[in-house]
Amino acid sequence: MADLNTLKIDRGAPASSGRRRRRWIVWLGVALAVAAAVAVYLRQPRVATVQAVSVVTAYPSQQFVILNATGYVVAQRKAAVASKATGRLEWLGVAEGSRVKANEVIARLDNRDVSAQLDQATAAVKVAQSSIDQSEAELWEAGESLKRTRDLVAKGFIAQSALDTAVAREIRARGAVSGARSSLAQAKAGQHVAQVAVDYTVIRAPFEGVVLTKSANIGDIVTPFSSAADSKGAVVTMADMTTLEVEADVSESNLAKVKVGQPCEVALDALPDARFRGSISRIVPTVDRAKATVMTKIRFHELDSRILPEMSAKVSFLSQEITPDQQKPSLAVNPEALIERGGKTVVLMIRDGKAEEVVITRGPKLGDLVAIAGAIKAGDKVVQKPAETLHAGAMVKLESK
Repeated sequence: MADLNTLKIDRGAPASSGRRRRRWIVWLGVALAVAAAVAVYLRQPRVATVQAVSVVTAYPSQQFVILNATGYVVAQRKAAVASKATGRLEWLGVAEGSRVKANEVIARLDNRDVSAQLDQATAAVKVAQSSIDQSEAELWEAGESLKRTRDLVAKGFIAQSALDTAVAREIRARGAVSGARSSLAQAKAGQHVAQVAVDYTVIRAPFEGVVLTKSANIGDIVTPFSSAADSKGAVVTMADMTTLEVEADVSESNLAKVKVGQPCEVALDALPDARFRGSISRIVPTVDRAKATVMTKIRFHELDSRILPEMSAKVSFLSQEITPDQQKPSLAVNPEALIERGGKTVVLMIRDGKAEEVVITRGPKLGDLVAIAGAIKAGDKVVQKPAETLHAGAMVKLESK
């Protein structure tokens, strides 16, 4: 029994050794996980944050711009075509966009009443002419009678009183002829008045041009001197397209920069891909108090059929005359986007989140930009001030503003 009491199990040493082994295993696992994470991170591509600028379309003529202004295309010869007569519109021969020649009939009013007056006046002219014929016949007869009476008086066959009567008759006949001729003149004047009234019902184009708007339709009452309900003042509005000019407001503080005859370039919002050469035709000699501007009128050197009245326009006042070649568009970019690599001028274009190296040809300076040519188009984004370490294929993202 004594030997059994001396026996015991030593549990301390083996347990401590097992815990140390497990701790090392845990730390080893953590180290391996960290190493794997670092390896994954290092193997992932780096994303560079860059600033970007756009490739734009520019014009060589921009380097000669000394002042810009805005305005509108205006026809200097424009008319609201109406009639002095009042009547119902019976016929209309034009529509919007119709081209008409000077004095061409474009509309007619109902003219039955004035036509009847013209017929009456024409008949009065014929009556007056008949009266002249009758009066002239009576004058001839009175003249012949006077001759015979004088012969008879000279021979003593009749008394002197008969000669006096014949003379008086001849004088009355002459007066009747004069009165008949005056009546004829009066009748012709009345005929002319009636003819003018008829002509007023025929509406003609005052000059060669294009119909811009149609204000009245067949059946409408046209009355230019009244504001009666449902009446129309003008039938159509038309303009002479050969007189189109741009009216632009120039600040009075910049008035010294412009002068008559100065070359200009006109850009229309409706035709963004076209540029038109022009020059200042005149400067209106008055200042708009409200806007502190002076109206400047620019004529086109060559008119285009696409130019229409009331188009908004941007006018560039130039320091010198430009050539057609200087009006041709070219691509341009901020010069800070150009870099030299391998003896070539390149830009780093951003496409699908990556930098792509594009070889370009440098052109002349266009204001703050530089003209370029190459496998690139307007609207493309390129890296501005690219770092020397940034190469083709690198992942990039735009810097947030």
